Amino acid sequence: MFEEIGKFLRENWTSGVEILILAVVLYYIYLYLRGTHGARILMGLALVFLTLTLVSQLLNLIVIGWILKSFSVFLAIALVVIFQPELRRALTELGSHRFFSSVFEERETIEEITDTVFELASKGFGALIAIERELSLKALSDTGVLIDSEYSKELVLTIFQPKTVLHDGGLIMRGDRIVSAACIFPLTQREDLDRNLGLRHRAGLGLSEESDAVAIIVSEETGQVSICHSGLIERNLSLEKFRRRLSQLLLQEKYERDHPQQLESESRVPDPGHGPVVSHPAERGAGKHPV
Repeated sequence: MFEEIGKFLRENWTSGVEILILAVVLYYIYLYLRGTHGARILMGLALVFLTLTLVSQLLNLIVIGWILKSFSVFLAIALVVIFQPELRRALTELGSHRFFSSVFEERETIEEITDTVFELASKGFGALIAIERELSLKALSDTGVLIDSEYSKELVLTIFQPKTVLHDGGLIMRGDRIVSAACIFPLTQREDLDRNLGLRHRAGLGLSEESDAVAIIVSEETGQVSICHSGLIERNLSLEKFRRRLSQLLLQEKYERDHPQQLESESRVPDPGHGPVVSHPAERGAGKHPV
């Protein structure tokens, strides 16, 4: 029996390797397309195609089977057209070796973002920056102006300079690249928030509720720096705490709360029904709402 199994494996090991390669390729295609509008289209087409194929084989529907075989060529062309943005982005990332970026390079990007954010705060420039993670933000990036540039502090400072056309709205980053600026983000619909939270904070919080992106907000009114993620907002972060928190979120490090009671009172947004967020004393202005 063992001899037969060994003979079978020797004769068919290449088929096993092919199945493994195809499984890995399909898995990474799924990870790459997950969360995009094209993924929903692909799922719908695949479901219709498989259903019709199964029905035609069970009922021996020759004409429908022939149509499906002929249509498969046009379907392949249609998929290339549908996924043209994703394919272009994948080839761009592969050409720039983004798939092989090291943790050291990611930490360099985090350092650059930290320096930029606190220089924005020191200059009194309001800012809203979204960093894409697993789920694609392409639908939101399409609402803004395409930048498609490598990250630089000078470019971000120019974008959020109050007299520029692009300073309103959000900036979207993907890895170490700036995708687009002046993007429109969804506002949170929660009613238990501090009324002093401006549109930038509500947009950052709304984005974090609908995606896994990390949103960074610099208040134009107070210069305070906040981070939104997973429907939570952490406010009034110092430079060191911001750098550490951003590293934990983007590098998937374990988050250990230093002072849980302090964070609960000044950083986190309570669940609905637990009362409004109390603003930091410095944010309470005379009828003005920070953005």
